Amino acid sequence: MKRTLLTILLCGGLQFQVQAQDVSKGEYLARVGDCVACHTATGGKDFAGGRPMETPIGMIYSTNITPDPEFGIGNYSFDDFDLAMREGKTKDGRHLYPAMPYTAYAKLSEEDMRALYDYFMQGVTPEKIANRESDIPWPLSMRWPLGLWNGMFHENQRFVADSQRDADWNRGAYLVQGLGHCGACHTPRGLAFQEKAMTQTAPEFLSGAEIDGWYAPDIRGNKLSQSELVDLLKTGSSQHQSLAGPMAEVVTYSTQYLSDADLQSIAVYLNALPGDKAPEAKPAATLANYDEAQGLYQTYCSTCHGLDGKGVANVIPSLANNPAIVRDNALNLIHVVYSGADTPRTEGHISYKMPGYKGVISNQEMTDILNYIRNSWGNSAPLVTLSEVNQATKDK
Repeated sequence: MKRTLLTILLCGGLQFQVQAQDVSKGEYLARVGDCVACHTATGGKDFAGGRPMETPIGMIYSTNITPDPEFGIGNYSFDDFDLAMREGKTKDGRHLYPAMPYTAYAKLSEEDMRALYDYFMQGVTPEKIANRESDIPWPLSMRWPLGLWNGMFHENQRFVADSQRDADWNRGAYLVQGLGHCGACHTPRGLAFQEKAMTQTAPEFLSGAEIDGWYAPDIRGNKLSQSELVDLLKTGSSQHQSLAGPMAEVVTYSTQYLSDADLQSIAVYLNALPGDKAPEAKPAATLANYDEAQGLYQTYCSTCHGLDGKGVANVIPSLANNPAIVRDNALNLIHVVYSGADTPRTEGHISYKMPGYKGVISNQEMTDILNYIRNSWGNSAPLVTLSEVNQATKDK
């Protein structure tokens, strides 16, 4: 009798330990997937939904994924959870909008999916907060066409390691293609708003795309050193660059929490992808009003970025020899100068704020500053036009 009781106690303790480990692992995986950012409204409860997301057919709102049985996923079995994550279907059979990146989450291993399920059921506080219906008008709000969309564009296939690659490359590929769902922003989309590629087998994968008024750049190939890429993902800043806009949010809520080993694997994978050939060196564009543009820069920008454009390492990004400054697509630079930006908040690193100059200078003066920055200190980039600035800022 005593031996039987001892066996029960030991087995029960072991089961509790395994469940606790699964919850801890699931919490880490939820950070990798950045679940809290999309499923938490501004000022709202974690994972309780309600964050607005603009789509080409109207506004949708993220759902409550806390374990509340009435409004959340508290009555979901593992199979129900797995179906939603891999196929984009709710427990009652409704299709989810592909703003939920199930097309990427389908690549998860069963072990990781179960750890995520355990975390959301046992490690998340249930919140009795009702879901908000979308603002998409009928008949566009009908869900059944999403089933056709899945049939054409969604491959429910788990990640398969490449035996010709090492463990770091495969781990990085698994994270980038799967839970990290990097392609959701960095891969261009087709006419049906589908990602044009889901893996490195197609050159469109991670080749850059405009999303929500920002430009998610091409991240294929050796555009940054491995150490600089790791620094950006861990802290939001490196010796020469800082992240802003949507990517700053990703660092704040997701990538800063990744292990150093996983960040290294992501960098290995991204840097191994074949990128475009290095562009031929071109002379800096000629500014008709160079002196006026230089004066504007000295008045509004040089206090922080310096007369030489070098900034302060790991604090204020360099404007000189910074790939982000000379991209053909200047959308992000326009937004930062016009509206301002905050760098990510990470452990050991406070957020720095770049002030916006909306209402302080005219759009023409802003255009002149942008062109001065993009064609000084060795930089060379196409001239930004006033119409581009007007278009990018018209609704801001």
